[in-house]
Amino acid sequence: MPITVEPSSLSLNDVHRLLKLQEEPMGSFTDFLTLNSLSEFEQEDLLKIRNDFWRYFAASKISEGLVKFLTLAPLMRTAGFYDVPIRLTMEDVIAIAIEDEETSIRGRMDILAVNNAQATTAPPFWILVIETKNSAVDVFEGLPQLLTYAFKSLEQQTLVWGLVTNGRSYLFVHLRQGSPPTYQIMPELSLIDTEGSIRLLQVMKAICHLENFQVKAPARKAN
Repeated sequence: MPITVEPSSLSLNDVHRLLKLQEEPMGSFTDFLTLNSLSEFEQEDLLKIRNDFWRYFAASKISEGLVKFLTLAPLMRTAGFYDVPIRLTMEDVIAIAIEDEETSIRGRMDILAVNNAQATTAPPFWILVIETKNSAVDVFEGLPQLLTYAFKSLEQQTLVWGLVTNGRSYLFVHLRQGSPPTYQIMPELSLIDTEGSIRLLQVMKAICHLENFQVKAPARKAN
């Protein structure tokens, strides 16, 4: 009998087995992105975000909702994700049918940033998938769920970036089409570390400003 599972219930081994997704050695941001220096305004904005987060973090653990308000929303605004032609969608339903097994995966992602410039002629370019976690939870615990959501976008794009965060730590993942499809984990970044927070905003800006190109996924062969 077919079963439906939530992405949050999957282990990393489950993701590898069900999605035929293969991990590659840890990557480097500069292999894929051009990281530019931050302006004085951006550095001031970043410092305020860090201070606001630390004030709440020092008092008690921060809920998933507060993580979005205190860190994700201001970071994404400063990085340019609120600008045209980027369009943000929230709580989109993801459904994946597993061909080799009587299993389907269904869940909701937290935030999806979509480059909508060519939406009338081609599928939108999914730039960033974010799955927030409570500030007391290790970000690696959200990795299987993030990979499941981001994997779905490989049906339309040759690559996609993903991010899982608890507000304090930020883990980026780079996924690529292939036989099998692969992913690379990037070095973990910390908002409360000065150099780490600068690199975090540089990476988010670089992802936001990726060239707006559209590549169709290769056709799948019939069984």
